[in-house]
Amino acid sequence: MKRYCLALDLKEDPALIAEYEHYHKNVWREIEDSIRESGIESMSIYRTGNRLFMIMEVADGFSFDDKFAADAANRRVQDWENLMWKFQQPLPWSKPGEKWVLMHEIFRLA
Repeated sequence: MKRYCLALDLKEDPALIAEYEHYHKNVWREIEDSIRESGIESMSIYRTGNRLFMIMEVADGFSFDDKFAADAANRRVQDWENLMWKFQQPLPWSKPGEKWVLMHEIFRLA
């Protein structure tokens, strides 16, 4: 199993942040299904201020490219992603159109 950590910012608006959290307490079933079907075995999102931090644990063989392709072909996932852009904003160093930015591990106590 492999772990990935990603970051993203929310718009700095308490009402939008509260609405975003509400959606994530009631994630659409199709979204959860698409996450599981891609090989993501565990996913958590944490928030501090308007910064989000996601931890994903994935099965062997998981591919970001395959996940992106499956998401692009899934209308319900696209509806969710378009809705989430209402709340999200890219990190200052993200590439055009990039949402979640992959973080690089710099320390581990084993």
